[in-house]
Amino acid sequence: MTDRLTGKKILVTGAASGIGRQVATRFVAEGARVAFADRDQPGAATAAQAALEAAGAGAEALAIDMDITDEQSVTAAYAAVADRGWTLDVVVANAGVQLFGRDAKAADLDLDVWKATVDVNLTGTFLTVKHAVRGFVEHGGGSLILTGSPTGLNGEGQDFTAYSTTKAGIHGMARTVAAAYAGQGVRANVVVPGYTETPLVTTISGDPSSRAAIVSRTPLGRPGRPEDVEGIMVYLASDESSFATGAIFRVDGGMTSL
Repeated sequence: MTDRLTGKKILVTGAASGIGRQVATRFVAEGARVAFADRDQPGAATAAQAALEAAGAGAEALAIDMDITDEQSVTAAYAAVADRGWTLDVVVANAGVQLFGRDAKAADLDLDVWKATVDVNLTGTFLTVKHAVRGFVEHGGGSLILTGSPTGLNGEGQDFTAYSTTKAGIHGMARTVAAAYAGQGVRANVVVPGYTETPLVTTISGDPSSRAAIVSRTPLGRPGRPEDVEGIMVYLASDESSFATGAIFRVDGGMTSL
């Protein structure tokens, strides 16, 4: 590791597993103090402890209980970080859901599935961003990194109306926040992973025909791995990206180039 994030204080949502855990662990290895935030608090604690053990002496990480759909839980999570004496420099709004088998084309989509997806992916991201920005403005700036999706950019998510719509909304949210708060030192960018094999997508990864179909739409010819997203996240969390805001960074194996 390069210690590119030494001294940075970072909160990552959805850090108990998948991309969130991988990125938060890399941040610890790069010298940051990292809050592993998740509504799965035991999972977050396990992930944080594993990151500390891997990074060795001097590393700092903590697990935070945070349900992004509940504003009281969100404010309590940020308060817990502040009580630790950390002034956050970076927040990664990564937590999300994809309701396989329930999300569907618009005419077939049940309202409760729509609401459940919006509640987590869009409202939850908004609450994460809202309170992150308040802290950033108070302390002179910071970097927001939002996890997007190819489904918010092209027709890849035609069978996932709710998920695709929320991810497109996240892309728009980042641009809006970037424009609104640039003068106060706040940057907001989106990272778009491609099809990445994590616990979120076991419905696809466990079905050979579905997996082959989506990999065939990825020019690099393989599924993504959580570690594929580490590098761009480190860049956006670091001072190297100080002139990057309102942008979408695609790490999708070429999927959205088709």
